[in-house]
Amino acid sequence: MAKQHWKGGNMLYPVPAVMVSCQRPGEKPNIITVAWAGTVCSDPAMLSISVRKERYSYDIIRETGCFVVNLATRELVPAMDTCGVKSGRNMDKFKEMHLTPQPSVHVAAPGIAESPVNLECRVTQIIPLGSHDMFLAEIAGVTVDERYMDEKGAFHLNDAKLVAYSHGTYFELGEKLGTFGYSVKKSGK
Repeated sequence: MAKQHWKGGNMLYPVPAVMVSCQRPGEKPNIITVAWAGTVCSDPAMLSISVRKERYSYDIIRETGCFVVNLATRELVPAMDTCGVKSGRNMDKFKEMHLTPQPSVHVAAPGIAESPVNLECRVTQIIPLGSHDMFLAEIAGVTVDERYMDEKGAFHLNDAKLVAYSHGTYFELGEKLGTFGYSVKKSGK
């Protein structure tokens, strides 16, 4: 098997594609698309997002200490893409993308009502890394769309057909290959 060796670079794909909403008091809310996002701790529930300092949302998040991570579906991809290439300095992204600011319970930033999951986050630390700064944040609250709840109260997140980002391309998550621990479970025989 032939392989090539390249210099170090980001090739850890796919990654979640998320829309991060934020807002200064008295100003219009904004949305930034983030592909550098991930879970970092279970207890307390924490995540990270990495944002370039020159992005409009960077200062909003740094100053307010909060943001909302909104998971994206196939229907949100056009808005997510636009929010990633256009600046909130020059446009009202909620208005132009026909999205609804949803009041949050635990933070001052709104969520996106059309998203199936909204993670309300409080910044705990900002870590300068180079091209991006990482915002570590505690997840203060989660709002979920009841469309994905069954009659027993179980949430079926995978029914939302979430989106991932891989090397410049958006993909809808697809075929189920197994569940956690399936490869080592003993059969019931």
